[in-house]
Amino acid sequence: MVTDNKTLDKVYTATNHEELMDAYKDWAGDYDKDTVDAFGYVAPQVTAQALQRVEPNTQARILDAGCGTGLVGKYLTEMDYRFIDAMDYSKEMLDEAEKKNIYDNLEQADLSKPLDYETNAYDGVTCCGTFTYGHVDAKGFDELIRITRPGGHICFTIQDGAYRDNEEYRERMIKLEKADAWELVSMENADYLKKEGIGCKLCTYRVLADGEVRL
Repeated sequence: MVTDNKTLDKVYTATNHEELMDAYKDWAGDYDKDTVDAFGYVAPQVTAQALQRVEPNTQARILDAGCGTGLVGKYLTEMDYRFIDAMDYSKEMLDEAEKKNIYDNLEQADLSKPLDYETNAYDGVTCCGTFTYGHVDAKGFDELIRITRPGGHICFTIQDGAYRDNEEYRERMIKLEKADAWELVSMENADYLKKEGIGCKLCTYRVLADGEVRL
């Protein structure tokens, strides 16, 4: 994906994790100002609202996977959720998230690999801005399912262009449905970077599997 914005281009055109982490390392300090103010990044808010619709219990234990600087967590906290953990691959982004003082635990981890979380650890998981160009592929869904308890929910975005260009996202979502790993609650079109005219698929799934998914 190539846009008219050099900052976004550096992130979306990264060809490996090293390039991606370099991009976020340089961007972390200005990320909130650039994404929310300049780009109209509303996806964190709509993701938090999606979780609230299916998990109204504010005492639920939530993981903000791919938390970035903590924008989803900020909205969840404003909705009175109190038990929120955070995970991201970028140390610099986690450092920014920690400054918000909204998370119980912050973990540096790679969502494309097995996660160091217990099975069924969370009532709900949010994952905003992570399933997109140059980031995490469709197999990342499997670990989110494993760490979410049966009956819990996963709310995530897939950037529209990535959803269109990478058929593996939808194919794996359907495979996981057929395997009774999760069931679709809703999938809707939503704004992502509103001022850039970029949208996303906002997906909510209810977890059915109890433990690791094998496909």
